[in-house]
Amino acid sequence: MSDQTSVIHDLGYRRYDGPRLGRPSIVRALTWHSFRSAWGIGRGVKAKIVPILAFIVMLLPAAVNAAVVARGNERLFDYDTYASQLRAVVLTVFLAAQAPELISRDLRSRVLPLYFSRPIRSADYPMAKYLALTFATLILVEVPLLVLYVGTIVSAKSGSGVWHETKALIPGLGMGVLWAVLTVAIAAFLASLAARRAYATGVVAIAFFLTWTVAQLLISVTTHNGNTVVGTGEHIGAMLSPFTILDGVRLWLGGNHDGLIPADIGGFGPVYGLLALALLLIGIGGLVVRYRKVSQA
Repeated sequence: MSDQTSVIHDLGYRRYDGPRLGRPSIVRALTWHSFRSAWGIGRGVKAKIVPILAFIVMLLPAAVNAAVVARGNERLFDYDTYASQLRAVVLTVFLAAQAPELISRDLRSRVLPLYFSRPIRSADYPMAKYLALTFATLILVEVPLLVLYVGTIVSAKSGSGVWHETKALIPGLGMGVLWAVLTVAIAAFLASLAARRAYATGVVAIAFFLTWTVAQLLISVTTHNGNTVVGTGEHIGAMLSPFTILDGVRLWLGGNHDGLIPADIGGFGPVYGLLALALLLIGIGGLVVRYRKVSQA
């Protein structure tokens, strides 16, 4: 048996001797990279199609409103119910396309143990993904409201008109935050259940569209000849979809315009609030647990 000698070769790689930024910088880098990915930045042309089209479609009502107001007419849309049905459809398409891109691909590649070998906690990675997708969704939801606001106040003839629009805008922006925070939590969790992107897209899209369709059908059966009969059955139907739950929260917080559900919610307001909170906790908690299991596999 011949002797064997081990040799270490210096391949000439440059060593890193800079500062080690640690956990906060890692989380910020993950969030920023994921945010860019959600909008297709740094990716191919196909990756930009859905975000750009979704953004353009969401801006259309605000653009139409600006043209109408410029002719001396009243504002067409309320800030807190801005194109509610259109927003539900666009968010469903956007999240069904982008949540799997940020979530499912990482789970399928099985490289998470490498990420967790860095100085980050098990919840940092999924929370970075969640925050990135939430920020991306906020742009999709809030920018049209700002365009609606600017397009309205440029035709205001007095400072009181500007102040009136500003007071109306603030609750609308707040509801936009609630829409983004809740829908992203649900979409991210659902996307984490399937490692294949196509399956994850189907799960997210079907879940949002199916629950919303069923909720709208159950609500509509209590409406006869334009007169809404508010009852327990109607509210049970509205509690089946995240979109109608969010509209119930809006009405509970003081909204007085018809949106996805009738304006009279009676004493069901706190129930909508608790349901929204429960869905948020389930979505974020389930996402963190899912990543933890995969990272330890």
